[in-house]
This record gives sequence, structure tokens and C-alpha cells, in this order.
Amino acid sequence: MADTRDDFLSTARVAADLLREPAIAAAWNGPSALPEFGVGGLAGHLAYQILALPQALTGPVPTEETISLLEHYDRAKWIGADLDDEINVRIRRGGDEIAAEGPAALAARVDSAARELTDTLASVADRPVRIPLWGPWSLLLDDLLITRMMELVVHSDDLAVSVGVAMPAFPRGAVDTVVDLLSRLAVRRHGAAAVVRAFSRAERAPDTIAAF
Repeated sequence: MADTRDDFLSTARVAADLLREPAIAAAWNGPSALPEFGVGGLAGHLAYQILALPQALTGPVPTEETISLLEHYDRAKWIGADLDDEINVRIRRGGDEIAAEGPAALAARVDSAARELTDTLASVADRPVRIPLWGPWSLLLDDLLITRMMELVVHSDDLAVSVGVAMPAFPRGAVDTVVDLLSRLAVRRHGAAAVVRAFSRAERAPDTIAAF
């Protein structure tokens, strides 16, 4: 439990540092590497993975069903959704709204949230929490943090590529956690043989084992 929370906080700080990258402010109003997502909106979506947590931790324990980490991805509406489906439109709109005050204000909000989480996460039980955007279910806190680590790592890479800077270096524990999650999701999508071959046999590797 402590390792997951420490790794999340370290990952959040790396993402917060990326949001202060001058290249992001310079490209703020331009397109990102993700279709239909501007750089500013993608930065807002990245920031949301941190900004959503203080409210989730301070609210009442949710009454919705608590499900497993992998079942969360079975239910997530954005997986496999078309670019113009309502869920993806809502995600992009949310990123734009979060980023509306500009890069400096967004970075300051993320820094503040990261400091708040540093103070609170250590003392919160591994209890059910939820983010209303998902749907009518909850996750245990540590599973929620794993989902946010994955989002932070993947979207930090998206944002870095969008503005021509290197992907940030994340803590080894966070990388291991994210790769483990993505690998398990890839196996569920493509089957064990495809993933094993992609990792071990270039001559018979499939074209993709993308988790999503």
C-alpha cells in the first residue's frame, strides 16, 4: 500500500514538472499528438488525473459497488469508443475546461493538489473511492491510484511527443506498475500467445499488442 501511494506521488510530481515545460506553454493553442485534442486540452486531461483526487478523498465513502481493477476497464466506456462518441467528446471538453486559465494557472493548481495529496494520502485507509465521470461503481483507493498512474505515464508521453520533448523519467516502481497493468489488459484483449510473442519472438510478433 505504501509503495503504491509513494509511487503515485512521485509520478504526480513528474507530471507536474512536465506541465511547467516551456515548450508546452509555447504550443498551448496548437494540436497535440492525439486526434482532436489540442495541447492545452491534453495538458488539462493530464492534470485531471491529479486534480480529481483531493475531492474523491474528502467526500463520503461511496455507496456504489466496489469492483476490481480489471473489471473497471471492462466497464470503462472510452475503451473502444469512436473518436466522436459522447464519452470521448466529454473527455476532450473536460480537458479544455480544466486548462481554460492557461498553462501557468494549471501548473499552479496541480502543484497545490500534489502538495495536498502528499499530506493526506499516508493517513487515508484503502477504502472505496470513486470519480463520478466513470459510472456507478467504486474502486479501492490503491486500485484507483494505479489507474491514475497509468493515465499520468501514458498522457505524459502523449504531451511530451506533442511538443517535441523527451518523455519524462518516472520512478521504477511506477513504471513496473503501469507496465504490469498494460500487459494484463493487453493479454485480455489479444490473448496470451500474442503478448508472449511480442515480448520474446520478433519473427512472429503480432502487429500490435496495444492494451486499448
